[in-house]
Amino acid sequence: MDKLKHFLKTSLLGGVVVILPVAILVSVSIWVFDLIASWIQPLTNIVIKDTQTNEFIAAAFVIILIMTACFFVGILVRTRLGGFFYNQVETRILKLAPGYSMIKETVLQLFGSRKDSPFSSVALAQIFCNSTLATCFITDTHEDGSYTVFVPTGPNPTSGLIYHLQGKYVHPVPIPVQDAMRSIISCGAGSRKLMEQHCPDLMRNLPDA
Repeated sequence: MDKLKHFLKTSLLGGVVVILPVAILVSVSIWVFDLIASWIQPLTNIVIKDTQTNEFIAAAFVIILIMTACFFVGILVRTRLGGFFYNQVETRILKLAPGYSMIKETVLQLFGSRKDSPFSSVALAQIFCNSTLATCFITDTHEDGSYTVFVPTGPNPTSGLIYHLQGKYVHPVPIPVQDAMRSIISCGAGSRKLMEQHCPDLMRNLPDA
């Protein structure tokens, strides 16, 4: 009877482990698609009216069209003439619009390739100036050697706290951002690699997980 209970329990948990991540992934994908679809609804309505297609296909078509336009605009501004024209428009028109500079800076921070953009430099920070370490991302550096860091909360890395710390309390760690994000999302599980880069001698003496 005990073997049967153990078999049923492990089989149920095994099924949950397989199905739940897939269900969550599908749910999140549908939520993201619906969110984007609500933003592009005016364009989708035009496509539906002109082609008599269903809403899902129309929304997918508009998303592909927008991505294609972004690609070609990206190619255009990389040329000398396109870059000159864009700089003139931005300097003379766009930067005069309230909030444009802040919005552009935010977009560059999130999607740009700048070395100082957040979520591109992982670190461990002594946020209380003692031996307590927090996984964080360096979001800015200052002339006096201090740092501004963002300490995300787990399992949701999009929320967190901002700290301004002296350089001696911030320890950059050369690991991929994906590894740090994975550790944050899993509430610290798998953070051994993060710690090994900061204090390898200490971690070498710890027992394997």
